[in-house]
Amino acid sequence: MLLRTVIFAGIAAVLATQVPSFIGSTPTRPEGPISANFVSGAIDPTPTTAISGNGTSMRLQADQQGHYTGDFRINGKSVSGLIDTGATYVALNETMARRLGYTANQLDFRYSVNTANGQTKAAHIMLDRVEIGGIRVRDVEAFVLKDEALSSTLVGMSFLKKLASYAVADGSLSMKQ
Repeated sequence: MLLRTVIFAGIAAVLATQVPSFIGSTPTRPEGPISANFVSGAIDPTPTTAISGNGTSMRLQADQQGHYTGDFRINGKSVSGLIDTGATYVALNETMARRLGYTANQLDFRYSVNTANGQTKAAHIMLDRVEIGGIRVRDVEAFVLKDEALSSTLVGMSFLKKLASYAVADGSLSMKQ
């Protein structure tokens, strides 16, 4: 369990330094190659308990591995996701992207990314909205990876940076819109 947490933290740190950030710019499709590390493998399905959620704030309790998982709505569809403060973008696999309504024509897998399972291709997309509890964020950048490279959804800074604040303390993640 500790090894898994260390691996998640290491990959998140590399991801944060390898993928360029678009903070302060109008969302556009990134140009050129991207080198990023994304976590592969399944998320432990241990349920997350929402401690509070009053409409514009939400607090999640860490699971047994110290991860913050939640039930999101992405473009109106229910999605379980792992919140990763070290990930620059939201990352989802191709099956989930298709479930959310993205077609093969919209998924241009032209970006090379490195994962725990090796190199794969990724497609840049813009999510219309990402919601958890009463928090709703619009126009969230994301990358779609091939199914074999990513088996679950990671919710990174492209979502969190659009909040008024977020903080980790005492085994819980607080988010405020």
